Amino acid sequence: MPPVRPLLCGFTRDALVDALAGLGETRAYRATQLMEWIWKKRASDFEQMTNLPPALRHNLAARYSLSPLAVVDHSQSATGRTRKLLCRMQDDELVEMVLIPAAVGDAGTQSTRLTLCVSSQVGCAFGCKFCASGLHGLKRNLTTGEIIGQIFAAEREAGERVDNLVFMGMGEPLANTENLLPALRLITDPHALALSPRHITVSTSGNVPGLLKLANSGIPVRLAVSLHGATDEVRSRIMPVNRR
Repeated sequence: MPPVRPLLCGFTRDALVDALAGLGETRAYRATQLMEWIWKKRASDFEQMTNLPPALRHNLAARYSLSPLAVVDHSQSATGRTRKLLCRMQDDELVEMVLIPAAVGDAGTQSTRLTLCVSSQVGCAFGCKFCASGLHGLKRNLTTGEIIGQIFAAEREAGERVDNLVFMGMGEPLANTENLLPALRLITDPHALALSPRHITVSTSGNVPGLLKLANSGIPVRLAVSLHGATDEVRSRIMPVNRR
């Protein structure tokens, strides 16, 4: 297996400045150029970055990656509209994401909105009885770059921009706040993905420490709490987190 290289889509501008300095490039405007290539032009190869010196492009390619994951399989709903994508990470771990177009209205009209259901972990430690993600336990958290990389891969697959995100895929998002919160900041950064927080929903099974960290972060995303039971007794039986 080739070495796992850090994913530049998970770097803030300040982190890019530091990374470039480590390669001997101290001019801060290079970080701005790099952000343009990553976020606006969606470069998939360092050689596309023609306003960067060849030596710098070579050094970046040797240490960092622009392609965090590859879509290795997909399936479609009966209507062919909703698509589930299986993605392989650099270390060969697999996660799923789902592309969901807007529903057709009663009058036959349809919004252009495209929603992506994003994963935050490989597996899950929470053991909810109805969920397949936790059957084999938690393998690891996704990095900030791997969370964001799902968006890049989905947009390549769909051929259009994702404009609505729901963190309801594999894993408990609020058990991975170390990487989730930086990802949310980049996703909402006007100089990065520039997605409105109102178009982002974070779902949780009821992870209270994670809820507090999200609240204290000041990132004004939407929140969904999965109940899955009409009574506290039922919820405790099917969702172990309710007993903590």
